[in-house]
Amino acid sequence: MYVHDHLGRPLASARLSVNGTRLHYRMGGHGEPVVLLHGAPKTSYHWRDVVPHLTPHHTVITPDLRGLGDSAPAAAGFDTATLADDIAELMSGLGFDSYRVVGEDWGACVAYQLAARHPGRVRQLVYQEAYLAGFGWEEMTHLGAERVAAGEWIYHIGFFFQPDVPEMLITGRERQFIDHWMSQEAHNVDALSSDFLDEYVRTYTMPGRLRAMLSIYRATLVDAELNRAAARTPLPMPVLAVGGRYAMGGDPARQMREVATDVREVLLDAGHHPAQETPRETADAYLKFFTGDH
Repeated sequence: MYVHDHLGRPLASARLSVNGTRLHYRMGGHGEPVVLLHGAPKTSYHWRDVVPHLTPHHTVITPDLRGLGDSAPAAAGFDTATLADDIAELMSGLGFDSYRVVGEDWGACVAYQLAARHPGRVRQLVYQEAYLAGFGWEEMTHLGAERVAAGEWIYHIGFFFQPDVPEMLITGRERQFIDHWMSQEAHNVDALSSDFLDEYVRTYTMPGRLRAMLSIYRATLVDAELNRAAARTPLPMPVLAVGGRYAMGGDPARQMREVATDVREVLLDAGHHPAQETPRETADAYLKFFTGDH
């Protein structure tokens, strides 16, 4: 499916070989570059309604992470450091040595590693609706009455860690599983329109995509060590921590204050998917941060 800029023109769609894999990306707009990194179970199409608000001001690049979306299938390399290096090579290959990075969910964890590993390239970081392994991620898997009653126990983490069983149970039921997963994490459920679901299902039913997504989760224990090591050197660039008021709330800001020196915070009237639930407000928060108004 197409993603359009503010003039209704489709973003260019292409692939580039980087870091031992081949990434699909979309690009359009004018101005200083900003790269948008999606989470799970999503693709770069997740940013569809945010992109037109950014393209009047920025060149926008929206990649599909390694092994996901229309990027090439991949058998390995799903820790966030490797995923971050994929994006660094992609941006260099496109001719961008300095850029802003926005990440949501798993894309935020990749964006953190990108900023930590390549601080000279990342001008500003937006860290949205994510738990960073080693800094709160593990606690969210703990089963307890209060967590279950509040909907704060993330049940799928343990499930995804079991080799082969999730693949067996989800295959053939991708639409039902993704629809249930995303709607349970949303506040404005009506914003999760069928075209988004259609696109996610199209890609996650392609060979290797479901396993790639699960492999990102299965690398979490490695990520925790990577993040704790990276945090010994606080991020030097400004960071905007974005939380959905009805999802993670202030937790993204809490985490970023443990790993960065200059952290601003914004809460949006959304659940876990602000880019789909409140796209204009989400884009406005980014633009205010980019211009120094936050």
